[in-house]
Amino acid sequence: MAEDSDLEKTEQPSQRKLDQAKEKGQVARSHELSTFSILLAGGATLWFMGASLNAQMVRLLHDGLTISQDLVFKPELLIPHLYELSSEMLIIFAPVLLTLLLAALLSPLLLNGWLFSPEALMPQFSRMNPVSGIARMFSAHALVELGKALGKAVVVGGVATWVIWQHRDDVLQLASLSISAAISQMGYLVGGSFLAIVGAMLLIVAVDVPFQLYDHNKKLMMTKEEVRQESKETDGNPEVKGRIRSMQREAARRRMMAAIPTADVVVTNPTHYSVALKYSENGMRAPTVVAKGSNLIAQRIREIAVENHVPILEAPPLARALHKHTEIGESIPEALYTAVAEVLAYVYQLKRYQTEGGARPAQPGNLPVPAELDPAAGVTS
Repeated sequence: MAEDSDLEKTEQPSQRKLDQAKEKGQVARSHELSTFSILLAGGATLWFMGASLNAQMVRLLHDGLTISQDLVFKPELLIPHLYELSSEMLIIFAPVLLTLLLAALLSPLLLNGWLFSPEALMPQFSRMNPVSGIARMFSAHALVELGKALGKAVVVGGVATWVIWQHRDDVLQLASLSISAAISQMGYLVGGSFLAIVGAMLLIVAVDVPFQLYDHNKKLMMTKEEVRQESKETDGNPEVKGRIRSMQREAARRRMMAAIPTADVVVTNPTHYSVALKYSENGMRAPTVVAKGSNLIAQRIREIAVENHVPILEAPPLARALHKHTEIGESIPEALYTAVAEVLAYVYQLKRYQTEGGARPAQPGNLPVPAELDPAAGVTS
């Protein structure tokens, strides 16, 4: 049952999947919203230019139906005359056409904006498979689109039929009116019908836009297994990351162990902690920690120190303070300068004793380690 639930698309699409879908040209689109925007823009333009368009159409109709003597006896002038009338018609309706073009270009901004996807332009030969085509024709999505088309036809057709029926007497009276009055009356009827149809389209848009958003989101829903796999791809496989961290720690440990033979002294707890210190007057502001560790690592540090004849000093408070408050490659805290200076002085005296003889130096005791730096002192740092 758990495996079945992991294969069900119950998770919301991640931002990465949304971005990938957008790169493929897969975004929520509403053709009804674009159609409504174009109709609204065209209707608004006709509303503001109604009087001017009416006057120019009357003039153009008068010029078109007027045949001069030259046109009667010179048929070759008919084509230029027709061209002139067509040009004037185009100029008259240019603002309307330009408005419709801008509405078509700007309408995508209302939902997900403009999108250019080269991948969407690539040919998909799988769509040429007749079996897949038949399956798409009878799919749930196709049935929904068919229902939308029927619903749109019913709503728009019903509104148009109602408008025509309400103004049937006005339509029949057009034949008895003068040309100018008929054109004006026809403009009024068309405008009213147009507004009613646009209102019906607004209802369709109010239903279609939420449906398109829901349908697009549903198509991109993810299974729990897909979410886990994507998390591994983006954040990295936890097992691989753990392995990398383990290898990094091992490499750092090898470098640390390789630096122990260069240390001047190893300060121990004596068994729990070991810290290797190095100091050089050339280039070092203060003694530096080259290795540190606890328990087994501390034991290994002592073993390497013995093998390479590095002095070992048992100083529990200092070892605890150095292990707690320093990192490998860092200088010791200023508060421990005095204590470490005594240790290094002892080491230098011990080396002189080993090479020149004389009295063996005494190991330093009661090193001045501040209580706030010693974890065993019961004071948190």
